[in-house]
Amino acid sequence: MTRESRPRVMTVIVCGAGPASAIGALVKLAHARDWKVQVVATPAALDFFDVAAIEALTGSPVRSQYRNPGEPHSEISDVIVVAPATYNTINKWAHGISDTYALGILAETTGMAVPTIVLPFVNSALASRQPFQRSVESLRAEGVRILLGPDGFQPHPPRTGADHIASYPWHLAMDEAERVLTGMQPGEHSASVRFGLAAQREQLQQRHQGCGIPDLR
Repeated sequence: MTRESRPRVMTVIVCGAGPASAIGALVKLAHARDWKVQVVATPAALDFFDVAAIEALTGSPVRSQYRNPGEPHSEISDVIVVAPATYNTINKWAHGISDTYALGILAETTGMAVPTIVLPFVNSALASRQPFQRSVESLRAEGVRILLGPDGFQPHPPRTGADHIASYPWHLAMDEAERVLTGMQPGEHSASVRFGLAAQREQLQQRHQGCGIPDLR
């Protein structure tokens, strides 16, 4: 498949928050805009949605663990969307913690400048905390696009999260993804990323033959 014919690939990282139950809405929006979608879930998110239904919708497995040797790689992403993004994930990510497969992806792809869009789901009490605000500022300084504030997700009052699931603005993440890649051919921005990943994967395979190899895509 040539670069021109390769579909744009979006990796959606789902965290354990109420809107995760409707992650299919984001997948359908992406499909309508000609994106191929692969879903990665934090362990906490797996209880929020029907994994089999999402796998049927995307045509690819929902990943929450590092792959085993011999298992197929995920496709290299043109853009990553983290939605819904929780207080916990945003703070851990900003502090370099990589204790789940999802955080491992984010830790590495942030350093590789893969376009990443974050649509949080936090209440106003958590959003007001200085650790959270520092985490948002830190990630933004590294080029992560966090849709929080007047033109993005507006934190809701504590204990009202369930009332805001239906109005969660999935479309904002999709609009930002389109803006990020406007004018680019599918895969164009990630050519250097793809080369670097291939080299890193070869090094890891040589270093860890017979062990579980992290999927760096």
